[in-house]
Amino acid sequence: MRVFKFGGASVKDPAGVRNVASIIRDHGDKSLVVVVSAMAKTTNALEKLTQYYIEGQTDAMMKVFGEVRQFHLDITNELFNDPKHSAHFHVKQTFFHLQRYIEEKPSGNYNYEYDRIVSTGEIVSTQIVSYYLNHEGVRNQWFDARKLIITDSSFRDARIDWILTPQAVKKALLPYLKPAENSAKPGIVLTQGFIGATTQGFTTTLGREGSDFSAAILAYSLQASEVVIWKDVPGLLNADPKLFEQTLLMPNISYQEAIELSYYGATVIHPKTLKPLLSRNIPLKVKSFFQPAEPGTIINEVSEHDGLVPSFIFKFNQVLVSIFPKDFSFIAEHNLSRIFSDFAKHGVKINLMQNSAISFSVCFDSDLIKTPALLRDLEKNFNVKYNYDLELITIRHYEKAQMEQLIAHHEVLLEQKSRITLQMVVRKKQ
Repeated sequence: MRVFKFGGASVKDPAGVRNVASIIRDHGDKSLVVVVSAMAKTTNALEKLTQYYIEGQTDAMMKVFGEVRQFHLDITNELFNDPKHSAHFHVKQTFFHLQRYIEEKPSGNYNYEYDRIVSTGEIVSTQIVSYYLNHEGVRNQWFDARKLIITDSSFRDARIDWILTPQAVKKALLPYLKPAENSAKPGIVLTQGFIGATTQGFTTTLGREGSDFSAAILAYSLQASEVVIWKDVPGLLNADPKLFEQTLLMPNISYQEAIELSYYGATVIHPKTLKPLLSRNIPLKVKSFFQPAEPGTIINEVSEHDGLVPSFIFKFNQVLVSIFPKDFSFIAEHNLSRIFSDFAKHGVKINLMQNSAISFSVCFDSDLIKTPALLRDLEKNFNVKYNYDLELITIRHYEKAQMEQLIAHHEVLLEQKSRITLQMVVRKKQ
């Protein structure tokens, strides 16, 4: 039994949905779990809708709602010629429920509202894909991931209940994945990435790009033979092809190297994806949905290929904050404890940190809601300086010449080196 995961780029339009159906038909198994993300740019649009909803900007909110709804209706209309096909009804019904929800007064809890609204993207995407697969003779059973993946109530970045989730997954899915002889059950299950729910039934999400993590959770729970993540790149590359003209494919890397790369921000793999796979020694493949017959990259326990080529990782929209005690005393343990407490309170993950005698500097992803709230709390006890719109560059297995070439047009604000990894917080020179 395998797990396939398809991201938003793979189902961005009717041609993409048709291609996904072709891949599942030609490369899938009789026993297969398919995880699908929201269609391309839908999550960003629903995030904007959520912001307008919280702020009470009704006209702007309904404009975005109408655009997202029409986008999905257009795809449905092109895939299903029959206007009476059930897909049309269910897509319209999903948006009807969303409209009813956003017509009510918001709770005031942004993270809760975010999960409730943004999860619609995954629900409607999988409805369309599931119906289309059945339409094309690829029989499958649609499942609501909120009945499978059980989490705590840390909205927008929920933590998995590793006891209840495997129990729920096996109970719900195994009858379909391992049907009895002569059973009418299809053997293919299709569900959403990114979303789960609390034991009370409140919708949660697993963090941006969390669909990879969903696939790993299901693979762990079902003890799958492998996970295949289908991307718009030929496999795991040593750099983002959107930023570098020449990139190299890494055919095989170890779990440990992949964890390092994902920790530093490699966007092909979600950082939390690898741990459950490593614990059960489940190989992870990264393959191209444009070239499904190509081998791609395999991530497993083999480490002999690690470090053969340097890897370049860029994280944009970074904030660099330098924190100073108000009495100019040394940065001591009690200062650090208070600082980390503020970061934990606001759910802000640190990408890079460095301390000196009288300051502590941290780099993290900018967030419209979390960053201002964090800075306000830090300023209660410390003097704080900060810069927005920065880049964090990470080079694994670096060489000096590569570093100099990368920063030729940048000002380095912070630099940190180890034997293998170089990190720099930079801003473009004016």
